[in-house]
Amino acid sequence: MVILASQSPRRKELLGLILEEFAVEVSQADETVDWSQGPEQAVEELALRKARAVAAHRPGDTVIGADTVVVLDGRVLGKPADAEDAARMLEALSGREHQVCTGVAVLGPWGERSFVSVTRVVFYPLSRREIDWYIATGEPFDKAGAYGIQEKGCRFVREIHGDYTTVVGLPVAALARLLEQRN
Repeated sequence: MVILASQSPRRKELLGLILEEFAVEVSQADETVDWSQGPEQAVEELALRKARAVAAHRPGDTVIGADTVVVLDGRVLGKPADAEDAARMLEALSGREHQVCTGVAVLGPWGERSFVSVTRVVFYPLSRREIDWYIATGEPFDKAGAYGIQEKGCRFVREIHGDYTTVVGLPVAALARLLEQRN
């Protein structure tokens, strides 16, 4: 059985594109991490922790963990704490390029494999009116960097360089290839 160690509805939807059957089990892993090691290493570590926490009581199953962050000028933007925090993040991203890093870990009886996918995203300049409107939709609050490219936040994106599904939260093509190699 394949288990997705995530409560994200977006990851569940994306995994459904490559697997017909899987279960979801939310990981209770500690998500405290030392960001000074770099965002790519940190998201890979978090993905491994999430997968390991579920795999510990699911021997014989394949467990997938993932974590996503937005990085602007080397600074990690996680999920906003409140509307003011969301506005600060969106103002910082306005008219700029940033990176979205998604770490993925796959664990099973055959071992552990992990990787990080990085996609560059460029935003249009945003007006305060656009930012306030978007915050009022409620979308920013459960998303790294305070936006969802797959929802209303797509209207802010001028360019994307890399894997779109990395930005959504699960790099589907790379994960599919990794799952094919697990046996």
